[in-house]
Amino acid sequence: MSSILSVQQNMLGQMEQAKGLVQNPMIQPAALFEQTASGGIGTAFEQAMRSVDAQQHVAGKAMAAVDSGQSDDLAGAMIESQKASVAFSALLQVRNKLTTAFDDVMRMPL
Repeated sequence: MSSILSVQQNMLGQMEQAKGLVQNPMIQPAALFEQTASGGIGTAFEQAMRSVDAQQHVAGKAMAAVDSGQSDDLAGAMIESQKASVAFSALLQVRNKLTTAFDDVMRMPL
């Protein structure tokens, strides 16, 4: 009987932990792009490029601070570097999909 009780307590603890993560996520979602009639997808892609560029600058500054000895947060610098790398890879994949879609539209017969 005590094993069932311990399993239930464990599950309740995991549920509380998941509830805490949902209410205060460690990784915030990317800002939604403002869709304007005049800007469209070009503006959204430019905003994404600027966001990725800003992440790369943050990662570069963190790595430079670790290299110069101003900071001891090597793990934080590596995390920022990985975030920038993932963001760049995602942007590259979006660009490739857009290029492929444009090529497909151009190949459509009239």
